[in-house]
Amino acid sequence: MLKKAVLKKAGLTLAVLGALVTSFGVQALEPLRVAADPVPHAQILAYIQKLDPQLNLKVIEIPQGVNSNELLVHGDVDANYFQHLPYLQSQEKALGEKLAVAATVHIEPLGIYSHRHKTFAQVPDKGTVAVPNNVTNLSRALYLLQDNGLIKLKPGFNDPAADQATPKDIAENPKHLKILEIESPQLPRALDDVDLAVINGNYALEAGLVPARDALGLEKAEHNPYANILVTTPKLENDPRIQQLAKDLTSPQVAKYIAENFKGSVIPVADAKP
Repeated sequence: MLKKAVLKKAGLTLAVLGALVTSFGVQALEPLRVAADPVPHAQILAYIQKLDPQLNLKVIEIPQGVNSNELLVHGDVDANYFQHLPYLQSQEKALGEKLAVAATVHIEPLGIYSHRHKTFAQVPDKGTVAVPNNVTNLSRALYLLQDNGLIKLKPGFNDPAADQATPKDIAENPKHLKILEIESPQLPRALDDVDLAVINGNYALEAGLVPARDALGLEKAEHNPYANILVTTPKLENDPRIQQLAKDLTSPQVAKYIAENFKGSVIPVADAKP
């Protein structure tokens, strides 16, 4: 009787262990689905797939107009890699969901570009400046215009991360520039129709621009609050696959890859510290 009880207990223990092993094995075999912009995010993830082939990644390049945070909230992907923290915070408010930052990876400096002018001095009175139309990048663009002497914001607008600006907050505009708000992905296409366009780094790269070479004005990397991040859900933030991807993204090898391949147009966070 005792022998049967012992065997029965051992059998249950083995069954539980077997179920656990199967469960963990299945999770380990399942690819980690990561939504990413094609440039540079998907390129960096493709490098990681070569660097760490044991990490099973399924990189999903997101077309323009698709909200990667909605995909994450709805469970269609396990993580995304395309945005900075201020944008994520605005998205959390809009979606009514809390998400988790798994890694801080690189900076894509916002740049001011022109097909019409080679210097800011050539920009005419009442010239048109195209800027991103989402709240965080619009504010970011206005601070960049101020840093390059084109406008001046009202007193109190000192910290881009904390003090979000809108065109109503412009105190001085010596050239009487017209601020035209456009969807971020469309900004490169607007270059022929405006005097200046303030373009996100990823969209500039996709359009064949080289920010470090082509921008008339470029954000500084030091103290830049707009580093691009790997984002997941609170439920998955301790998933070993997420943790391994975060480790890979912040590794010296990936920092070297970014520095060598994007030559100042994309800056690893490790190199952006003062």
